[in-house]
Amino acid sequence: MMSKCFVISEIGINHNGSLDIAKKMITVSKDAGADAVKFQKRTIDLVYSEEQLNKFRDSPWGKTERQQKEGLEFSFDEYSEIDRFCKNLKIEWFASAWDTKSLEFLDSFNLKFHKIASPMITDENFLNEVSKRKKYTFISTGMSDFKMIDKAVEIFKKNGCEFELMHCISAYPFDNQNANLNMIKILKDRYQCKVGYSGHEKGGKLISLASVCLGATSLERHITLDRTMYGSDQSASITPKTFKSLIGEIRILEKAVIGDTEKKILEMEIPVAKKLRAHILK
Repeated sequence: MMSKCFVISEIGINHNGSLDIAKKMITVSKDAGADAVKFQKRTIDLVYSEEQLNKFRDSPWGKTERQQKEGLEFSFDEYSEIDRFCKNLKIEWFASAWDTKSLEFLDSFNLKFHKIASPMITDENFLNEVSKRKKYTFISTGMSDFKMIDKAVEIFKKNGCEFELMHCISAYPFDNQNANLNMIKILKDRYQCKVGYSGHEKGGKLISLASVCLGATSLERHITLDRTMYGSDQSASITPKTFKSLIGEIRILEKAVIGDTEKKILEMEIPVAKKLRAHILK
């Protein structure tokens, strides 16, 4: 029997550093029926080298990588407002930390969930720090092999932290034929745990809906207010209208696959059987 799929609206950095845009994205996510919204948190000087930060990059915030990346980060006060806003709307929020300092930053908000972004699955020290907090953690498996996932699962089990793997293809966006949704069942069988799907496929709902049919227990999709907005993730994102439609269809699918485990004639089928088999009964 299929349980209710936990739907995460991945706001990420599509807010472009604007608290007003972030609030609009939270509001449309709630209206669409999402269970949670998710952001990304980085300590710029820890995640990127000085050489990288000094490189040229034309953006709304300046001409360097540092100015661009700092422009996308929210302050403590801004996250405090996001926390208040989400509580008023009655929607969960959390973030994927990309370093230990960011993880400590998020501790201030007593969030219900953690998220391991695909790049972080190889950082064993970071995995230990997250799992020691013993909060339900979604672990994305993009850019990884079984050996890497084995180690991550081992760490979370060792620290007694409940987790859920998420099948993920780390290309933004990727062609639908590369989705490899069979991996959902493979991961479930190998690790005996819940497995969700973090999708970056080209626009649309088909692959995400198929993942739910194949047993994904959670679904994460990037959303955007406008796919033409500045940002590298916008093209792999879906609009609020599509997101709302997607969630509505997921809820229909959940009901459609639930039924009796015994094959029997349904009450509604009896008159139909009587009519269509009349020539046999003669």
